[in-house]
Amino acid sequence: MVCLILLAIDAHPRYPLVVAANRDEFYDRPTRQAEFWDDAPDVLAGRDLREGGTWMGVTRGGRFCALTNVRNPADHRPGAPSRGRLVSEYLKGREGPVDYLASVMRDGVAYNGFNLLVGRGDEVYWFSNRDGKPLRLESGVHGLSNGLLNTAWSKVVHGKAGLEGLLSSEPGPSVAGLLDLLADRNPAADDGLPRTGVSMEWERLLSPIFISSPTYGTRSSTVLLLEREGRMVFVERTHDPWFRGDLDVTFSFPLPEATGE
Repeated sequence: MVCLILLAIDAHPRYPLVVAANRDEFYDRPTRQAEFWDDAPDVLAGRDLREGGTWMGVTRGGRFCALTNVRNPADHRPGAPSRGRLVSEYLKGREGPVDYLASVMRDGVAYNGFNLLVGRGDEVYWFSNRDGKPLRLESGVHGLSNGLLNTAWSKVVHGKAGLEGLLSSEPGPSVAGLLDLLADRNPAADDGLPRTGVSMEWERLLSPIFISSPTYGTRSSTVLLLEREGRMVFVERTHDPWFRGDLDVTFSFPLPEATGE
């Protein structure tokens, strides 16, 4: 699932929604790159081939959903249902963000810890089954990793600062600039590491925006730009852990409101 999500809501005159996210996972977990799904043609997302869900996706109608886990090994239950279905069920459904999250709140206790971002256009809500009730995100820049929303982990702080810099630059955030931000491999200093219950070795390994190790790391980087005129741009870069080259896929399409449908 996604392990870092940076997003800007109504923080740029051209883009009411900007999202930049890295998915971190074990390299041997089978995955399909982002595409429109055969069984749900309006859904654009990657796919976890082990459980069938996804970590982040959008729809032709402007729905958006993404997920991170809450890192706490002591709280992990091996038999819990896959959290990726929380994303795919929203994308495939018709419920609005508030109604969908009401049902997630009822059933959320069954899952291991998660953060869920659910949106439509620039209306985005955050909910964690480890913290209270849904919150509509205010205008501005937000960051989410494996703690709660805007928890001041090094990667979140540096990622938000980088996104703010791109938003204030001319001509504004670009796909290339956002992908460069997501490629930052600088680790946090030991005194800036969180304490989540994993070893210090793993805290160090997991601290950069972009993670790399022999068995686990950043599998893909995704950029989402919602243009104020009603066009959505979705770019996914798949990273080969053995450095044989990255693979990019780009999708761009108008939303129904922009076409008058």
